[in-house]
Amino acid sequence: MPNNASVFHPDLSRVARLLPRKIVSSTSLVLLQRMTALIDRLPTQPGVEILTLASGVRIRLYRPTGVDTPAPALLWIHGGGYVIGSAVQDDALCRRFVSALGVTVASVEYRLAPQHPYPAGLEDCYAALGRLAGLPAVDPARVAIGGASAGGGLAAALALLARDRAEIPLIAQLLVYPMLDDRTVGPHLDHPGHRLWTQDSNALGWSAYLGDADPDVAVPARHADLSGLPAAWIGVGTVDLFHDEDLAYADRLRAAGVPCDVEVVQGAFHGFDGVLPKSGVAQSFFASQCAFLRRIFTADDEQPDQAALR
Repeated sequence: MPNNASVFHPDLSRVARLLPRKIVSSTSLVLLQRMTALIDRLPTQPGVEILTLASGVRIRLYRPTGVDTPAPALLWIHGGGYVIGSAVQDDALCRRFVSALGVTVASVEYRLAPQHPYPAGLEDCYAALGRLAGLPAVDPARVAIGGASAGGGLAAALALLARDRAEIPLIAQLLVYPMLDDRTVGPHLDHPGHRLWTQDSNALGWSAYLGDADPDVAVPARHADLSGLPAAWIGVGTVDLFHDEDLAYADRLRAAGVPCDVEVVQGAFHGFDGVLPKSGVAQSFFASQCAFLRRIFTADDEQPDQAALR
């Protein structure tokens, strides 16, 4: 594709030309982590509850109003290449899920790499999932997980972990341009449309996260068996570094018998919906996510009453 505005969706082209190709690098990582620490110290906004796990990891909880019976819930996992980011960055997004779906949403402040390599962040997410599923306001049979970028990668890994441990049932996984494969590196992947995250950033993020871990265990895309996982939604743009790996994962899920909705956005770069959340293309992207979760959460409600049919 040519290196000009025609690469991008019309809603995104003007801003895309101003965005950097990458933010995270070996020279910027320390500064970005310091900035994350400062953001974490900001006062908690009204309407956000803070729960603290035994490990000290915090969960930001967002509750719907007017819901009196146990209802569905979503565990949300923020992005940041496994090395930066904070749950607070997704406050507005989590509130949108609550408003659109009438569900409880929890966002986990998992530990970051390289200070805390695999499996620290994943275990934090698993502990947060257990806490969320055990809340009196939550229906434990209707709990979904989701995340964006590295958060989507952690959500995919969490789905695998929950399946293997068989302690906490999951109803769905919402994978927003997920970071799934440590092999997505190298100059052959360079593309003029990449924004905010490149193959060099990807190599850095995965190296920090994996540490000495076995990639066949730690990396979702390397898992040989994807059967028995909850229904999935995967969304990604055509000029996102993760486009090919995400569609390959969707194909493998379907081949393993896992229902998987796929939303491909023409001309969308990585993180486009966070940069321009009010754009038409971002709103359609979010609406697709909500439609998937709404369908999954209400599937049992739509089944005919078997007793009444007798």
